[in-house]
Amino acid sequence: MDETTQAFCRRYLQSPPPRAYWRGHFAGKCPLDLWIYQEIIGEIQPEVIIECGTNEGGSALFFADVCELLGKGHVYSVDVVPPPGLAHPRLTFLQGSSTDSVIIGRLQAMIGSQAPVMVSLDSLHHKAHVARELALYSRFVTVGSYLVVEDTCINGHPAMPDFGPGPFEALREFVHSTECFRTDLSREKFLYTQNPFGWLKRVK
Repeated sequence: MDETTQAFCRRYLQSPPPRAYWRGHFAGKCPLDLWIYQEIIGEIQPEVIIECGTNEGGSALFFADVCELLGKGHVYSVDVVPPPGLAHPRLTFLQGSSTDSVIIGRLQAMIGSQAPVMVSLDSLHHKAHVARELALYSRFVTVGSYLVVEDTCINGHPAMPDFGPGPFEALREFVHSTECFRTDLSREKFLYTQNPFGWLKRVK
């Protein structure tokens, strides 16, 4: 990010950050990033989208609606507290920690050999948790698809400098440890993203 974009990021995420809504449901992602997501979904035509971190369900509903427009795909959204009263035929909520072996087993059983599969990691943002998610969920992502690490901008990259090691630090170690994923900087074409360097494409 250049200095102007960094300043915008710090201002955008000042407490309380703005709340964006999709069909009346809070979507805890920047609208610019949601636009990138729909471009990726349109390009790769995923059969499966896994979202870790449902929050109030707006982004899960957004993904499901894009799948419905394309006529294919299903969203599995994982959180310890699923949102009440939200339903969509292309959306399944799984209640539990994203790193729980029971959740991983259920996902494996439901997904089977379906492809392509893409993943969005947007749950607990502490480094150890994100690192564990990367280890577990990178295996689901098919070649040519994406693993998105959300909110790599925190802990001073450039926002929220006092957060402590988080997604960016986990991402950096993961990328250095594998040849299967590469950062796709073309997904940062709108200059501002809450996921700098976090748009990972599986290349092998």
